[in-house]
Amino acid sequence: MMMRDLGSTILACTPSYALTLADAADDLGYSPDDLKLKSGIFGAEPWSEGSRRAVEEKLGISAHDIYGLSEIIGPGVANECEVKGALHIFDDHFVAEIIDPDSGEPVADGQPGELVITCITKTCLPLIRYRTRDISSLDRAVCACGRTHPRIGRLAGRTDDMLIIRGVNVFPSQIEHALLEIEEATPHYQLVITRRDRLDVLEVRVEVSEEIFSDTVRRLEDVSEKIAHAIRTTLNLSAEVKLVEPKTIERSEGKAKRVLDLREEV
Repeated sequence: MMMRDLGSTILACTPSYALTLADAADDLGYSPDDLKLKSGIFGAEPWSEGSRRAVEEKLGISAHDIYGLSEIIGPGVANECEVKGALHIFDDHFVAEIIDPDSGEPVADGQPGELVITCITKTCLPLIRYRTRDISSLDRAVCACGRTHPRIGRLAGRTDDMLIIRGVNVFPSQIEHALLEIEEATPHYQLVITRRDRLDVLEVRVEVSEEIFSDTVRRLEDVSEKIAHAIRTTLNLSAEVKLVEPKTIERSEGKAKRVLDLREEV
């Protein structure tokens, strides 16, 4: 209502909250044409190209990734331009490196690793070779937009939120990418990891539309298998898929709580 009444043209929040706002607008009977939104900048949590498409379609905007850390400066360390796909890091303020997270040695440009940042203009709390724990890559080529700032790849996850499930390294964003390729799935999901007979069990809870949830048991089974197959193909890992009703997965105004790791409780 505030965006409509004030004629807001830019939205800045987490991508998961943008989808929550889109659902709320739909519940109120608003269409994208009722708002003046043109663009959005979204960050603070990993999000896939599927999430970007969902935000853009539901809100009728161009969605851009933004990156920042409160230890460094907050939002504004790096941002996508109109080309998208990678974020310009402002090297007049920060020196970016990509290192092997285990050895600490630099990796070649274009190769994934842990992003390390050095502040060169910050005077209150300067940081030298600060390990962000974020997984990215570095591209120093001039962007198609004409800007010469180096670009970091969109974050693939963090070294400290990587899940190890039956010996497989898993980032929640990889599962999100697989889910959002499925037409019947929504961008709202939760991963629940438990232990059964000494083996890790991954349950993926996915919201589906009321139409899908109210369909036949056979249709629900087909959608579940479709999602399970996409996860197996992406991660080489089997998962138990549970389809749930719309709006049953907890929403958050901040970072979405995507993972419930209950293995220590078993």
